Formats: sequence, C-alpha cells, structure tokens
Amino acid sequence: MISQQTIDAIFNAVRIEEVVDDFVKLTKRGVNYKGLCPFHDEKTPSFTVSPTRNIYKCFGCGRGGNAVNFVMEHETMTYPEALRYLAKKYQIEIEETGVPEDYEETKMERESLFLINQFALEFYQKQLFDTDIGKSVGLSYFRERGLLRKTIDDFGLGYAPGSRDALTEAAVKAGYNIDFLRKLGLTTDKDRDFFFNRVIFPIHNLTGKVVAFAGRQLSNNKKSPKYINSRESDIYHKSKFLYGAHLAKGPIRKEDHCILVEGYTDVLALHQSGIRNVVASSGTALTVEQIKLVKRYTQQIKLLYDGDAAGIKAALRGVDLVLAQDMNVELVLLPEGEDPDSYLNKVGASAFREYLEKEAKDFILFKTDLILKEAGDDPVKKANLIKDIVESLAHIPDPIKRAVYVRQCSSLLSIDESILIAEVNRALNKQSRNQRIDKIREAQHDYDVRKQLLENEARLQKADEAKSKKKVATDHYQERDILRLLIVFGERIKEEDPQVTVAEYILSNIQDVITEFENETYARIVLEYGQRLSQHLPVNTEYFINHSDKEISEIAVELSFPEHEYSENWQKMWGIILQTQPMPEENVIQDSIQALWRFMLRKYQRLIEKNNENIKKNQSEEGKETELLTYLQTHQLLIEQRNLVAEKLNSVVL
Repeated sequence: MISQQTIDAIFNAVRIEEVVDDFVKLTKRGVNYKGLCPFHDEKTPSFTVSPTRNIYKCFGCGRGGNAVNFVMEHETMTYPEALRYLAKKYQIEIEETGVPEDYEETKMERESLFLINQFALEFYQKQLFDTDIGKSVGLSYFRERGLLRKTIDDFGLGYAPGSRDALTEAAVKAGYNIDFLRKLGLTTDKDRDFFFNRVIFPIHNLTGKVVAFAGRQLSNNKKSPKYINSRESDIYHKSKFLYGAHLAKGPIRKEDHCILVEGYTDVLALHQSGIRNVVASSGTALTVEQIKLVKRYTQQIKLLYDGDAAGIKAALRGVDLVLAQDMNVELVLLPEGEDPDSYLNKVGASAFREYLEKEAKDFILFKTDLILKEAGDDPVKKANLIKDIVESLAHIPDPIKRAVYVRQCSSLLSIDESILIAEVNRALNKQSRNQRIDKIREAQHDYDVRKQLLENEARLQKADEAKSKKKVATDHYQERDILRLLIVFGERIKEEDPQVTVAEYILSNIQDVITEFENETYARIVLEYGQRLSQHLPVNTEYFINHSDKEISEIAVELSFPEHEYSENWQKMWGIILQTQPMPEENVIQDSIQALWRFMLRKYQRLIEKNNENIKKNQSEEGKETELLTYLQTHQLLIEQRNLVAEKLNSVVL
C-alpha cells in the first residue's frame, strides 16, 4: 500500500484549484474561484474552490472535500487510484509499504478493467511498431493519413493483428481474468479477439485512462462495418465520452470554444496541425451528456461537419441539443466531398483556420441560408423549414436570448415578428406538455419504490414518536459554532495572552460540559481535538478535512466555507469600510470569546433545567432530604455561573 509519507507529500503538493481546473472552467471571485458544478446541472455557478483552505464546496448540491475527494468523485476512482493520479500530476514518487497495492487492486473488478485496457493499449502499440505486419499495414495507413510519430504516441494508436486470439492469449498468459476481457468486449463470448486486422484508436477518460477502443478495418470487406467500438462496460458508456477530450480540455478552456467533428482521424489531423481544441463524438450521434462535458470548459461550441447531405443532417440534429443546454452554437460546413482531414491536407493549417472563422455561422443564419437554397419559391417547403427553425428557437432556455433570435429570424426571412413569437410560444407549450407527460410516466414508474420508501419512513417515524415528544435539540448552532472555531481558527494565537491558542482557550472553558453536547459527532470531534492537543500532535483544518472518517471530513469542509461573506464591494465600489471592529477574518479572537460565552450560557441553562427536574423529583419523594439538599446547593452554584456568563455577554436572563 502507499506509504503515509507519500500520502503526506501528495497532500502537501496538491493545489485544489489546479486539480479542479483540469475538469471545470473556474473564474476568480475574490479570494476563491467559482464554476459550474460538475456533479449536478446548474446555470448559475455555485461550485466554489478555496485555494486558502485547499477544498471545494458546491452550495447547490452540497458536495465538497479536498483534491483527493474531488478526483474520486469526479472520475469514480478509489482512494488509492486518486492518490496515484495526483502523485503523477505533481511528479511525486510513490513509496510502497507492505504487500504491493497493485496486487490488491487487481482483485477489484473496476480497477482490473483499467489494468486490462492498459495492457491492451501496450499490446496494440507493440504490434504496430514491432511487427512486420503492423509496420506494413497499420503504420503505413497512419502515415498515408499524414500522421507523425508524436501524434501516434500522444493518442496511443495501435494495430490489432489478423490472428483471432492474439490479444486474448497474451492477456490470459499475463494473468488477466478472461471474464474481465469479455466484460470489456476485448474478447468475444467464444474467447476470440473482438478486434483483429484493424488499426486501433484508444478512447480515454478526462484523466487519460483508457476506457475503450475503436477499430477501423483496412480491407474492403463490405460485410464488415468500417468502424467498430468496444461494448459498454462499468467504465465506458459511449454517450458520455468525447474522443480526444483528455488532450483538448486545456486548449478548449484557453480558446474558450470547442470544435466538434465526426471522425477520429479528423481529431488527429486537426490536433497535429495545432488546432487542439477539437473533439469527436466517439462513433455515436451527439448526446446531451457529451454537450455537458464540453460545457464544463466553455459556453461556445462549433459543429464542423462534411458539406454533403449527411453532414448537414448531422449538424442540424446537434443544434437543438446544444441550444437546450443554453450554449452558443456555430456551424461550419466544409466544401462538398471534403472532410476535415482531407480539406486540411489540401489547403494547409493556416487556410483551414481562416475557413473556420469565415464560414462559421450561428444556427439562425445557417438555417435561413438552408431555407433560401432549398425552398426557393416553394411556399410549402419554406413553411416547413421555418417550422424547423421555430422548434430550434423553442429549445433556447434563456428568454432574452430567444427574443433576440426571434427578431433576427423575422428580419432575415421577412416574416412578421408577432407570428414567429406565437409559433415559438406554441412550440414551448408543446415542449412543456411533453415534459409533464414524461414526468408523469417517471412518477408512475417509480410509484412502487416511492410507496415503499414512504411506508418505511412512516414505520421509522412511529418508532421514534416517543423520542420526538422529548426535548428537541436546541443547542445545535452553538455547538456547531464552537466546532467551527476549533477546526478553522484553533491554531490562532490569543492576542492578550500569546502563550494561549484559540483552541486551548475554548477547550479549557468547555471541558466540564463536553458531556452535555447534544450532537454526538460534534462531541467526538471536540474530544479528539483535545486528545491530540494534549499529546502535542498536529491538529489543524487540514487534519480534519483529510480525516479518515468521511462524516468528520464533510463537517470540516462545511465549516471551512462560511455561509456569508463580507462583500469586497462595500469598499471597492462605495468606499464603505468597517470602523467599529476589524474585518471578519481578522476578528477571530473576539468572535471566539463571544461564541464561547453564548455556548456556555446555553449549557448552564440546560444544566439548570436538568437540575430542577431532579429537585422536583426529590421533593415529591420521602427520605430524599440529603439528595434534595445537594441539588439545591448545585442549583445555586449553576445560577451564579450562568449569571456570570450572562454578565460577560451583557445579556438579561429572564
């Protein structure tokens, strides 16, 4: 397993904003960064990254954590996988202790699938470069397409030999489970190789791991499809992947737009020419999931298709999907008979870039041009094509943007704007109705499950009915505030006593009432904090954020992000500055003192209430005079302590 020393080195090296920035487009907002959450759909960014705390938090769906948590969640990796990914990113050498962790990982199915794909990748590459047939057939094909060795290596291209069991035999001989080979689709149910006599295009996830393969046949066998893809598996769902995205995500963010093409070789050719913000839809029609993947990095997408009828059809099919995600879409059609690869080789990179800029049209211009060319003077054709534009307009969720496009369309086609508005509204109503019907169907489908959940909930509620009648916890906010001060500011030095930290000051005052914490987890954290402090062990925000207990880690992340922040606009825009007290982040000591006394006041009040119950109980029973006297004396002491605390807070106790 990975040594603790290596884990510490990884946590010390990682920068949360650098890790997240590989997957999400971040914008600086004050001391933090913001972006669209990759874990749920949203239009307004609520995903916040804090470089100072080295954590992230989404205020929309509630997910949060450190860099390791993010990689695990986003890439569905295990803890060791995420550590290895970050170690590679920050060039940290991994030190193993005990039993080699790779041995344990191979026992886990999902990790085994990645290991087998990596083996297959290396096998196909070796066949391409180290065998005569691979060089003469596979490598020749790539060179005919003008691909350089660096491009071949960057994308991990390979060759599957004509033998029907070459990969399967090699993998089984190397100790890989044949059942996993079948699950990945590398081996058929008859234990033969799925890919044979084809050049191979590996498909990677965003972190660069191979999740699947595509193979192109090199013969003219019309009975066999030109391209075949790996079957879907636990690590590969073709609708969620874009070919080349692992290399294109950085350039897409930098250029602030993405070029989407149809074919694998189109991506390779454009990438090699220096146009690197390009991806392909991995052998499938464009999907919503793929568009959302692009949306993480940019709001601008350019659909680049062949100029034939099939290319036009594909372009139009993708437009509505992009519009529905509130993205800006442009379309570029190449001259008829050309694809991006062939046209690039014909005119060169510079002229190709100029063509992209010159010929890019937004969907309104594209469709109106299509209407004028196809419909001519035929009013029926023109009406049908206008209806098609109306359907596209109805997919735009932003009403202002939609209104602008309606006006533009009205002007271009010389149609009364009010007519278009009425048609768009009709289409919107139809969409809304269809969505309601879909929701009803989903509700009916889930009815039995929801009914069962409600029944279970009712049983639990009935079982807890007695508990619910008892005193409801009322000190939650005070306990949580004490926890916040300990975890976030515990290391700060108390100004009037430089020998004492905030944590020491708080813990020394609350040790008598820790057992009175209503939240058991909060009490456990406070006790652990005190134990580590007494043993002179490191205890700080990072310790709790990276805690092995997931619940404690999540609490630490929550507390590290304040619910409210002092806006910098008070000073920047209006010149208003705080004069009666320091800025919030500089007012920790006073904050700690106030929070502590508020907490103590609540706890003394609880103790008084509990003691009063004991007094009443002993007053009603004979022979309890001694116990009653003790409780009465305790009552007087508690009253005195409570009043002292109230005095510090300038509070009136009723």
